[in-house]
Amino acid sequence: MQWTKVAYAMKLVLCVFVGVVPSSCAFGFNKQPLTHWQTRTTPLFANARSENDSTINDNLYNVPVVICPGFGSDQIDYQNPLEQGTEKGFVTALVRRGFNPDLIKVMPLERYEWIRVAGGLFDIPNFYTGNCRPDGLGYGWYVNRLRNTIEEAYNLSGGEKVLMVGHSAGGWLARAALGDGSWIGSEARAADRVRALITVGAIHKPPAGDAASSCVTRGALAYLDEMYPGAYLAEEGIRYVSVGGDAVVGKQPQKNQQLLSSNDEMKERSEEVNDVYKVRGEGSASSVAYTSYTAVSGKGEITGDGVVPLEWALLEGSRTIVLEGVLHSINEAGTTLPTDRWYGSEGVIDRWLTAALDEAGIDTGTKKRKPATGSQWMTALENMFTGA
Repeated sequence: MQWTKVAYAMKLVLCVFVGVVPSSCAFGFNKQPLTHWQTRTTPLFANARSENDSTINDNLYNVPVVICPGFGSDQIDYQNPLEQGTEKGFVTALVRRGFNPDLIKVMPLERYEWIRVAGGLFDIPNFYTGNCRPDGLGYGWYVNRLRNTIEEAYNLSGGEKVLMVGHSAGGWLARAALGDGSWIGSEARAADRVRALITVGAIHKPPAGDAASSCVTRGALAYLDEMYPGAYLAEEGIRYVSVGGDAVVGKQPQKNQQLLSSNDEMKERSEEVNDVYKVRGEGSASSVAYTSYTAVSGKGEITGDGVVPLEWALLEGSRTIVLEGVLHSINEAGTTLPTDRWYGSEGVIDRWLTAALDEAGIDTGTKKRKPATGSQWMTALENMFTGA
């Protein structure tokens, strides 16, 4: 597949320039008591609404949604993941729950464009001193495009505030787009355009301690964390929800053969997935997670979604949701093996969406109205994906 070759080449280049972990597309933790803001969900819901359900939420139908893609991702990953069909896409999952397909926008992005992150090399001396900013040469292109996409969604909806969903690096870059609250050369504020930011599997702080100097963002994430920490614009009315997965405990390769606790055993990946890692000399899902967690946080033997450590995915001041057994992305980290256990999959989305919408102040009660026929529903999706 062409996208696989592009992604692999991109990762090799970025691995040389900025030290990105080559086994993952995006970027324990000791278990602590849950705060009153934090929700932990365990069972998979089986109550997803079908496209022919006569109960559709008009409140959701009028809400514009902007999806912020993660590092190395293409907009198609949220529409037709790994060419499995649009019925497997995150966008379709949202439509099934009552969102208007015409008001769901994935920020336009092609996979090859992530090579622009290497532009940070020319941000002298900031790149080399670890003082890059989110609006600099490395990530400024993404931040500006995201702001424009939000503005387009807001105008398309007739002035309804946007619900942002930031996946992986798209989570912290969404926070960067909100910034200090000022908005695209106008008197408007970000809070006039955005009602809530939901992040799933995002990195919200730089590595801890001495590892901070090795942060792959070369200071951009540290700048964001210092200047606009946590739920920075909450007082202006923007609500924040952060969702993290508790699925894989990182283990150093030499420790993978040791006996794990029964709880950790449940977090091991399938034999098929581990075989892929073994062939590539990466050991297992746990050792791949260890490498990724170390790059992100400075600590490897913690738990997370296989790419991002759980503690790093939970934003201070936000409503936090912990999902047991949920993985980072549409594929097993660093492979082309699809998974139905990532944040945006049909079997997982209901475990966080309802609570997130409640935090955003969106009424999730249902109202009866005439349902679209199957052909009308598919036509709407096709028009959205083709731009018709």
